[in-house]
Amino acid sequence: QVHLVETGGGLVQAGGSLRLSCAESGRTWHVGWFRQAPGKEREFVAAINWITARTSYTDSVKGRFTISRDNARNTVYLQMNSLRPDDTAVYYCAAGQSWPLVVTTNYWGQGTQVTVSS
Repeated sequence: QVHLVETGGGLVQAGGSLRLSCAESGRTWHVGWFRQAPGKEREFVAAINWITARTSYTDSVKGRFTISRDNARNTVYLQMNSLRPDDTAVYYCAAGQSWPLVVTTNYWGQGTQVTVSS
């Protein structure tokens, strides 16, 4: 019954910024973001814990990306600054009741393309 919709992807120059949104229609616990570049395995990016509000990030995005949530709107955001070409990927919103989130977590959005040009 959980439905996730990602928005905010697009094309941006290196050094630019994008803000991704994940709108949740059903009850979720922990929400995060994964990404998958062409020919690569799906990779964890960031997550936020529903109970504690603790956040986690993969090392390559620390200091550049910020995950946040608006509980009233059932929306989780990923603010991406200082984007680099190797950030190019399809970004997926994911949700589940286990912590930490893993690639086998329960629910997934359809993905939004982020392309960072050199």
